Amino acid sequence: MPEGDVLARTAAALDRALRGAAVVRTDLRWPTAAGTSFDGRVVLGSHAYGKHLFTRFDDGRTLHTHLRMDGFWRTHPTGSPAAAGRGPDVRVVLATAERTAVGHLIGVLDVVPTSREGELVAHLGPDVLAEDFPSRGLAEALARAAQRGATPVVEVLLDQTVAAGIGTIYAAESLFARRVWPWTPADACDLASLLMVARTLMARSVAAPSPTATGDTARGRTTLVHGRGGQPCRRCGTPIAVGTARRPPMQRPVWWCPACQARGD
Repeated sequence: MPEGDVLARTAAALDRALRGAAVVRTDLRWPTAAGTSFDGRVVLGSHAYGKHLFTRFDDGRTLHTHLRMDGFWRTHPTGSPAAAGRGPDVRVVLATAERTAVGHLIGVLDVVPTSREGELVAHLGPDVLAEDFPSRGLAEALARAAQRGATPVVEVLLDQTVAAGIGTIYAAESLFARRVWPWTPADACDLASLLMVARTLMARSVAAPSPTATGDTARGRTTLVHGRGGQPCRRCGTPIAVGTARRPPMQRPVWWCPACQARGD
């Protein structure tokens, strides 16, 4: 599933393509939004909260999307073949005179009053990439995590109601950076340090060029443990192990180094 860094990059890409321009074509291929149009409305901008994406318009409406496991957005010159938005995986087309944004395999789509955006993320913890996370969000995330007690720390990091935006990549990478065994009880860890490491790594991803809009092709090549099961640890050479966090149907794979992140260290 795309993580908070991907959503932040996607919001920035949509801003570059659409912000400040009037919509000339709307195509929402979603049962509850069929027939909804933003034609003639000016795009005020897009922003991410955790794994959620919000695109605002000047009439007080917001298009809310969630990529789920496989969704992604692409932008193209309006009038180009790709901008036509053909294909069974296309869920959204928003076009201005110059650029067109096409949403593929979008997992969730809503059109809501901008004033009610907060209701859609009210159940979530603070956004790890938010500007005020170090000064305000971190304390809230730690308070929420304290309620999880001895829950394995990897599961707390993945819990969007504790802090929004971290997925399997940054949970694994943060734990490796701090040499923490993923199933260590969360109340025995320096969770503040782990959250700030995750924020730092995600911020670097947002700032760095990516080979694709989602960065998928870099996984396992640029990561230290995530996606590298059986390969030698880049730090000590021990084969990277793969385990599981959470119970079905919410289980997620977890990669770690048995030597660098030994149980009980």
